[in-house]
Amino acid sequence: MTSDTRKDAVPGPGPRRADAHAFHALHHNPGRPLLLPNAWDSASAAALAAAGHAAIGTTSLGIAAAHGHPDGEGLPAVRAATLALARRLAGRLPCPYTVDIEGGFGGRPGQVAELAAELADCGASGINLEDGLPGGGGLQDPSRQAELIAAVKERVPDLFLNARTDTHWLVDTPPPLSQALARAETYLAAGADGIFVPGVTADADITVLVREIAAPLNILFTPGRHTVRRLADLGVRRISTGSLLFRTALGAACAAADALRTGPVPPYGMDDAPAYGEVQHLAGDVAAGSRGTTDKAGQRGGDPTARPR
Repeated sequence: MTSDTRKDAVPGPGPRRADAHAFHALHHNPGRPLLLPNAWDSASAAALAAAGHAAIGTTSLGIAAAHGHPDGEGLPAVRAATLALARRLAGRLPCPYTVDIEGGFGGRPGQVAELAAELADCGASGINLEDGLPGGGGLQDPSRQAELIAAVKERVPDLFLNARTDTHWLVDTPPPLSQALARAETYLAAGADGIFVPGVTADADITVLVREIAAPLNILFTPGRHTVRRLADLGVRRISTGSLLFRTALGAACAAADALRTGPVPPYGMDDAPAYGEVQHLAGDVAAGSRGTTDKAGQRGGDPTARPR
């Protein structure tokens, strides 16, 4: 597959949301990839938006785990939690957001398209749709995955559909890149707007994917292997954090609790935790549907140092 004008073409504004065109455009800035932090609830989404990120994603692992379920199983409960979060964010963030819907939660093409339409009506500017089968049962047949993609794009044409292929994700021995490239070509022909290949970390492999895929390439950030600057130099257009922030938050919470239990010295970083009042304001912004600007501390009045009740 060779590059063509599709890689840099930006669609016109869609009929559903003012953010849709802006979100598409964020994928088409050579040398300035979209760094997409992934939230797991309304508080994390509001905090990341208040920190000035250009767009917010959701993490399926974070949403599933926060509700007591495993990721990647296509569970109805996780589908419901995902849609509920999108509804809570409807019109309430100062930036576009995109939603991870696993593999469509096991739905037929029409059902997945209906879910995408519901998310678009909530205000989502994009979705992430993977070809890994529920429960780690291998990969979806590419022609079947293409049917899901085509159904979504026919129903919601302005929604940015990031087509994820799991050829290199959670495998002991990665296959040749040609397998990811073949799936990418099929998914783009079905209407996908971008391609996500998690698990690819080597510069040489990323270079091949950028060169051969005629659409914005999304890479999953891997600590210790990647920097944003290097991925930008390689031509990556979107960098996702996936579940990294959620897992980091869990680790930080456990580390802080352990440090409090074992010694009199407050754990490192605890002084940097958001104040009670700050989180109250962030939550209030989301609950009230505010889309105005929020300063660095997320404060809109009141005392951010107020003690919790």
